[in-house]
Amino acid sequence: MRLEEVHRFVTPIVEAGERLYWDLEAIERELHAGVLRALGMTDRLRSVSVDAWGVDYVPLDASGRPLRRPFCYRDPRTNGVMERAFGVVPKADIYRQTGIQFLPFNTLYQVLADREADSEALRWVHRHLFLADYLHYRLCGVAVTELSIASTSQMMDVSTRRWAAPMMAAFGLSAGQWTDIVPSGTILGPLHAAPGVQAIATCSHDTGCAIAAAPATPSSGRWAYISCGTWSLLGVERTTPRPTVAAREAGYTHEAGVDGTIRFLKNLTGLWSLQECMREWAEAGDGIGWPALIEAARAEGPAPSLIDLEDARFLARGGMEARLRGWLREHGAPQPASRGALARMVLQSIAESYRRALADLEAVLGETIDTLHLFGGGAQNTLLCTLTAAACSRRVVAGPTEATVLGNVLIQARAVGDLPAGLSLHEAAARSSDLVEYGP
Repeated sequence: MRLEEVHRFVTPIVEAGERLYWDLEAIERELHAGVLRALGMTDRLRSVSVDAWGVDYVPLDASGRPLRRPFCYRDPRTNGVMERAFGVVPKADIYRQTGIQFLPFNTLYQVLADREADSEALRWVHRHLFLADYLHYRLCGVAVTELSIASTSQMMDVSTRRWAAPMMAAFGLSAGQWTDIVPSGTILGPLHAAPGVQAIATCSHDTGCAIAAAPATPSSGRWAYISCGTWSLLGVERTTPRPTVAAREAGYTHEAGVDGTIRFLKNLTGLWSLQECMREWAEAGDGIGWPALIEAARAEGPAPSLIDLEDARFLARGGMEARLRGWLREHGAPQPASRGALARMVLQSIAESYRRALADLEAVLGETIDTLHLFGGGAQNTLLCTLTAAACSRRVVAGPTEATVLGNVLIQARAVGDLPAGLSLHEAAARSSDLVEYGP
């Protein structure tokens, strides 16, 4: 599979006081611009599919119009909601039914936060659609919920792969406000703008697409993946759920993947803190690019101390460098003297979080992982790849960088019959990727 980038844009966020929203209108404009540009480049376009981050959704009225912009999962309105929810349905029961890691921005707690904040507005909600599924709806008029993104909500039953209606009812929520769940790779129908082009729900969750493109081959042995970008997702692909106490306590989640698989993984902070620092430096007129920052980090040598990037204070947007330095002061750790030193500390801390998560994973599975497939934007970061191989004492295979895109188009190709019979998505991804190996 050869990829050609046609259109790219920065995902726009709207800040309104303390509220953070996704700029839905701008996203739609950019989406249509990309589709129109692709249509102008070829008369052989077969299909289009949208993937996006999980958990965030668009509430719609009875006519299918958005009632508001979708909240960004980093919006602070969910603070404390998850803890209050455990008083209604115990934590162990929620995990046993959904198998999903407890994160304060999971869809379940966002919907409960909506109800706490503005119950009057809920009267007009006819249904909810996750962001990628909403964009499919706008493209072709078919409103469904794709399986992989439904599983991020903590409202889907991990065993039946249907909405956990009794649990939702215990919270006063209606499963009827969420559309039917369809399998990954479902052909939805023709585009309004181009009836000869099909809209396909591949994996609406971007991580589902990325893991479909893990370039694993028999030489990988027992392998795990690290999908590294703003977030890092470390885990394995399995076919049966294991919502055990050990898995819950280790923070492992069961998200649905393509072909009936389960993405047994842990959500970890990825490059978010460095991305935020770089954004702040750029806004202050003193920006630095990734290559220069990574080289400065490489020149620093090992960091004298590491930082716990899973601390909840690093979830929010803004003031990131100050938060990092504040954590170090509280823990009596030395302050990095330069941006390079700060970046080295963050990258080593990310690699250390991988080591801990891998140890937990192996303990829960009762097996040893041979190879880590690291893909996504972090695969370009040669220092992070080197540090990961060293921290985890594992072979690391880096690539592809655009794993989400590759997985998306491979699932599309299979859905329309363009992949050879018997060729797995993983094998096709390996044939389509330039990979770099790092020794432990």
